Amino acid sequence: MGLQFDSFVLAASTAALADEPAAREHADAIEFRMDLADEPLAALEAYDGELPILATNRAEWEGGEAPAEGRLEALAEATAVDAVGAIDLELESILDGAAATVLETARDRDVSIVASAHDFEGTPSRDAMVRTLTEAGTYADVAKLAVTAESTADTLALLSATEQVTARGEPVATMAMGDAGRHTRAVAPVYGSKIGYAPVHPADATAPGQYDLETLAGLVARLG
Repeated sequence: MGLQFDSFVLAASTAALADEPAAREHADAIEFRMDLADEPLAALEAYDGELPILATNRAEWEGGEAPAEGRLEALAEATAVDAVGAIDLELESILDGAAATVLETARDRDVSIVASAHDFEGTPSRDAMVRTLTEAGTYADVAKLAVTAESTADTLALLSATEQVTARGEPVATMAMGDAGRHTRAVAPVYGSKIGYAPVHPADATAPGQYDLETLAGLVARLG
């Protein structure tokens, strides 16, 4: 059964599944960054942790380190691992047809899908963010959008878009990267965001402005 996003899921981001015991106290799932790991498929096969896995094999053109060749095929193989309850696919890969086989394989194996989009340059307009989340949601169980905030106006636009799409009953995960947007990682769940990401160890952040796992867990619990 796929990873469920009926309520907020805090994912501990790591490239080392050996971190899972340290994450259990605060996390609901592990985001396994396959693109940052050595022999990720072997690591998945050997995994014996308690937390379900959200597998991500991020492309270089969207902030990751996975080479183009074999990237999506490896993600498809990951769906065969019982502990993998969800995978992350870039919306662009879905739209250009490259991810068609991965999508079909995940659906056949009852693995949930997160369709993601990242903007490392800035924050689109509120309407544009709503359109992106809506489009991503047509292909996935959760539509994920990460933007780069330069002002409080940017963060307000993101939170407003989050609330609007959530109010329609469509699951989303949103966050603003960078110092100006850091607080959205704790605040966005109040507006409906279904997934939060944080490194187990503060030094292992994979995106600008991430809180460490314990800190984010505490903030979300207090605000919720």
